[in-house]
Amino acid sequence: MELKRVVVTGLGALTPIGNTKEEYWEGLISGKSGAAPITYYDTEKFKTKFACELKNFNVTDFIDRKEARKMDKFAQYAMVAADEAIADSKLDLDKVNKLRVGVIWGAGIGGLETFQQEVLNFAAGDGTPRFNPFFIPKMIADIAPGNISIKHGFMGPNYTTVSACASSANAIFDALNSIRLGHTDIVVTGGSEAAVTIAGMGGFNAMHALSTRNESPETASRPFDATRDGFVLGEGAGALVLEEYEHAKARGAKIYAECVGGGLSSDAHHMTAPHPEGIGVIAVMKNCLENAGLRPEDVDHINTHGTSTPLGDVAELKAISEVFGSHAKNININSTKSMTGHLLGAAGAIEAISVILAMEHGIVPPTINHTTVDENIDPELNLTLNKAQKRDVKVAMSNTFGFGGHNACVLFKKLD
Repeated sequence: MELKRVVVTGLGALTPIGNTKEEYWEGLISGKSGAAPITYYDTEKFKTKFACELKNFNVTDFIDRKEARKMDKFAQYAMVAADEAIADSKLDLDKVNKLRVGVIWGAGIGGLETFQQEVLNFAAGDGTPRFNPFFIPKMIADIAPGNISIKHGFMGPNYTTVSACASSANAIFDALNSIRLGHTDIVVTGGSEAAVTIAGMGGFNAMHALSTRNESPETASRPFDATRDGFVLGEGAGALVLEEYEHAKARGAKIYAECVGGGLSSDAHHMTAPHPEGIGVIAVMKNCLENAGLRPEDVDHINTHGTSTPLGDVAELKAISEVFGSHAKNININSTKSMTGHLLGAAGAIEAISVILAMEHGIVPPTINHTTVDENIDPELNLTLNKAQKRDVKVAMSNTFGFGGHNACVLFKKLD
């Protein structure tokens, strides 16, 4: 069976450094940090008092107030990013066969704030179970693609992938395969997360996963730096419209890039820690290259998972050196989490958008906040430190890994 070609025809981004794909890109290439003191709740007793929240975002600018109240933040963010991507694709929704348009979305946690609030309300009461009738539909992770499909009438496959921080990269790969195999013509894909809550921050603090650089939040996310002390939690959403190539060509669509492959693997090692030798990461990048029919030396740019944790950053770079050999030093490697923080289930989507825009503009965004060399990292690797670099990017890879050992990787290529 000959696989169909798949291209990207729409993008949407709602991030801590920009509320549209254009603002997001400007934030990336300028090296903007999205980290700041948390405004959502009183952080006095919390170890970490900062995060990468959305800025100047009012959901009622996009969604009717009554409808917005029926959605958790993660679902609101999904709707906003998906609407931008659909508009960007210039699809004529009156002409497409909606039975062949799917929505495959990623979320690592889902409606955490809704769950938190309902449980707190119950605990504060007299024991009578008075729960909001929207509690369950607001909380469940699959409601985001459900809402997108309901709004637009998309009747193709509709579900959420949940693989922790690999969720939205997982969703993109599933969307790619759905179109490749001829099941759909178009899939709206991506991911969203809204975990900057007392439960989210408290839980990650209890694991010692978060940076506690409270005196300087904007420099706290520092992938590959010797003084890194954990990740910075972020929130938001990223959306991509994937489309079968001939379908896109027939309607004269703008094509950003071709989605040429993906890979999945498991570390099979530890609940939260990466394998120290990056065995699962080596496997997922090899799987991705093989799936795309490309060689290691074809890759120009890798947006790493690069969360700014002591163990994870080193393991990933070791894996890159193993897979790419001597070519690794020719690749522009970066971590945009240095600017956006870690968006958990939305990370794969916004980072895929970053590599696609790097291809379009010929610029690789920087890894900011690097001040101290880590002797465990190969000094010959180009980590695109502190300043964006011009580069003709023809092939780009995006890596995302999640608790539980989930690894996902997607590859994009300039259209031939």
